[in-house]
Amino acid sequence: MSKIGKRPVDILPGVKINLQEGYLKVEGPKGKLEFRLSEDIACEQKDNKLFFNALKDTKPVRALFGTTRALAKNMIVGVVSGFSKTLVIEGVGYKAQIQGKNLRLNVGFTHPVDYPIPEGIKIDASKQVEIVITGVDKAQVGQVSAEIRRVCPPEPYKGKGIRYKDERIRRKVGKAVTK
Repeated sequence: MSKIGKRPVDILPGVKINLQEGYLKVEGPKGKLEFRLSEDIACEQKDNKLFFNALKDTKPVRALFGTTRALAKNMIVGVVSGFSKTLVIEGVGYKAQIQGKNLRLNVGFTHPVDYPIPEGIKIDASKQVEIVITGVDKAQVGQVSAEIRRVCPPEPYKGKGIRYKDERIRRKVGKAVTK
């Protein structure tokens, strides 16, 4: 069995948990999230803690056991404090700005790229070379940041493009001129 799955999840103050019909619903100050539990995973709430139990001992159930516990913990943390990722834009003339419900990226193409901001995500591009993505769902925040980075990933020669704030780009040496 999973070592992570066996640990109980602490329910933070201000969080309401609702377990019904195979769904785990979490509500907090920042929003609501819900997750459909597998039929092979049991979940129960006791004394401000959530306990998970695998009902079968098969390989797929063992894989889901720890994952389900981690997803529940991320949901509880998300509705209390939220998650954020920061992207940095490098390059001459490269910038980002919010226009209505779209994020407009000028990243060296002949045209600006518009990225529609999904429901439940807040994007701050007040500094034109830094994009801060926040939301209550950790997976959605990560997915949106990956899709924005995919528009213009950093290249290894000059480092131009969109990268995560804590990401290091391995730089390559350009062509050497020989005589």
